[in-house]
Amino acid sequence: MKRGLVIGKFMPLHRGHLALIEFAAGQCDELIVSLSWTTADPIPGALRFDWLRSELAKWPKVAAEISIDDFDNEELPWGERIKLWSAFLRGRFPAIDVIFSSEDYGPKLADELGATHVAFDPTRTRIPVSGTLIRKKPFHYWDFIALSARPYFVRRICFYGPESTGKSTMAKRLAEIFKTEFVPEVAREFISSNDFTVQDIIAIAHAQTARIVEMTKTASKILFCDTDLITTAIYSHHYLGKAPDVLYELEKEVKFDRYFFVRHRCSLGGRRFA
Repeated sequence: MKRGLVIGKFMPLHRGHLALIEFAAGQCDELIVSLSWTTADPIPGALRFDWLRSELAKWPKVAAEISIDDFDNEELPWGERIKLWSAFLRGRFPAIDVIFSSEDYGPKLADELGATHVAFDPTRTRIPVSGTLIRKKPFHYWDFIALSARPYFVRRICFYGPESTGKSTMAKRLAEIFKTEFVPEVAREFISSNDFTVQDIIAIAHAQTARIVEMTKTASKILFCDTDLITTAIYSHHYLGKAPDVLYELEKEVKFDRYFFVRHRCSLGGRRFA
């Protein structure tokens, strides 16, 4: 049985990684894809591992593994670092027959492990992208990002302010312009007057949060949202004299990158907006 290995940080997972993995899987009976992480990484290792497992689910003979990178020493010459890597890999995995990579270190690592090295697109001419490029300009390289990783880079925009200022209409129209998704104020689906209860507020908060999380998965670069849970809490205080604590807990689950306060109507693209 031929066992292959692909290693990387996958920060983030992109089409180049997936092409390498597919290429390697086609030449092995078993393939291990090993993700390494440190506490200093700009994207959490556990999140990247979730992306990896999601994408690899379609390849039954490919196993995803994760390991903390506490064995490397970047101050050492490459030759010494390769020895540290190979020592770790020998202890972590069964015997490896083939190392697949697009990196210069691939042949040296394979030699240390007594394995064969097979290169894949080392000049990155087939898929001209890298994790560094994506982290610097995610929107520019959007089409290269793995589908499972794209929600991480979506920027959420929140419109908030008084009622009937056109926030929902604005969110919908901007989503059309930018060819993406929007989230309306879901409270309108639950209540039609100012006669509501604390339980209604709690149900609205859960629904609003769930809708934002769900639409982030399919949004393209930007997600436009009408209102947030801080606004819901303000209305709850105004009409009920209190706001349930769960609103403030749920509010922590959704991070907005920009807020726009909408207080009166104006015109955008031939329509009136706040």
